[in-house]
Amino acid sequence: MSHKKVAILISGGGSNMVTLVDSMTGDHPARPCLVLSNRTDAGGLKKAAERGIATAVVDHRPFGKDREAFETELVKPILETGADIVCLAGFMRVLTVGFVSQFEGRMLNIHPSLLPKYKGLHTHARALEAGDTRHGCTVHEVTPLLDDGPVLGQAEVPVLAGDTPELLAARVLEQEHRLYPAVLQRFAAGDRTPIHMS
Repeated sequence: MSHKKVAILISGGGSNMVTLVDSMTGDHPARPCLVLSNRTDAGGLKKAAERGIATAVVDHRPFGKDREAFETELVKPILETGADIVCLAGFMRVLTVGFVSQFEGRMLNIHPSLLPKYKGLHTHARALEAGDTRHGCTVHEVTPLLDDGPVLGQAEVPVLAGDTPELLAARVLEQEHRLYPAVLQRFAAGDRTPIHMS
């Protein structure tokens, strides 16, 4: 059986990356081929290296506002590994149409809200401000529109009395660690039926 190759893009500690990598064993249809970051100090790089996965860094800072030039470099290690699927896991740079279109239909992202609610940042604070009783996370295919694209899975958590954005974020993160590996396993096997967890 030839496994699908997965490149994972991170900007920080890489907790979602770790759960994805650790899930890709046994009869899983995919294997990690690369962990790529835009930050040299991303904690996830060390965790990936400890797991024997190739890592690469393309620092966005020297490129200033030139996103295309940054992405021209960013795409190189992905293409070199021959990745079949690209997973964004806390990658904090907005990607242009030019980059996204190269991986259309095979690029996933996890977002900490129940999309289409709360695209962008500060999702937990916004859910609390809105008085929501349910919050959660979404895995979706990446399209050129930010936090858009077909939903492949959602996991819900209750919003509790006394919640702060930090408490809510921690509860959502636990669900992210369940949802993302489950969606990736199905997606790599060619199944795009959305999953719902609560």
